[in-house]
Amino acid sequence: MDNKSRQATAQNEKLTPVFSQDPHAVREPKENNLEIAIGHEVRAYRKKLGITVSDLAVTTGISLGMLSKIENGNISPSLTTLQSLSRALGVPLTAFFRRYEEPRNAVFVKSGQGVEVERRGSRAGHQYNVLGHIDNNTSGVVVEPYLITLTADSDVFPTFQHLGIELIYMLEGEVAYRHGDQLYSMQPGDSLFFDSDAPHGPEILVKLPARYLSIISYPANAAQR
Repeated sequence: MDNKSRQATAQNEKLTPVFSQDPHAVREPKENNLEIAIGHEVRAYRKKLGITVSDLAVTTGISLGMLSKIENGNISPSLTTLQSLSRALGVPLTAFFRRYEEPRNAVFVKSGQGVEVERRGSRAGHQYNVLGHIDNNTSGVVVEPYLITLTADSDVFPTFQHLGIELIYMLEGEVAYRHGDQLYSMQPGDSLFFDSDAPHGPEILVKLPARYLSIISYPANAAQR
């Protein structure tokens, strides 16, 4: 391998990101029913200790019938009951909820049915279609996905500047997109991923109509300020 090839390889290795999360990971199965999830954990921890239901009843003062209903997911145990089970089994109270799967939301938008919104600072001929919004998600991150269309009637954007990070993915047309003091020529298939706290926006509309995806994400607590 010559020096030029070695330098190219080293450069590629330097640019390769290291992600801590496997996007293809599969979690263990979860229960959608809280009572069943709690019962599964109580039974599993009891068996792990090698004790019978009778043993657990004596230790906790909970009747055999009640314990049977709890382990089979037929009853919702009180907090006091769960605390007794927690002490007897030697596990934290939160361990009983490990298998419970809270409902997760998804938003499906058919082609051409995204809600058109007016974004602050937009100009005539700049069409914003929001492609979905999920409130109270578990990630602690707010994501705003837009499909943006710039037509021949569009005026040039003023530069935007806001919290978070943003991904631009070009679908059609061509624009020169500014980020800070850099100008990027964006054609279909090109993407730009950046810190959106720097001034940014399409500065030169080279080929119209132009369409691109804009996906903005920022901490949920920032949205409440």
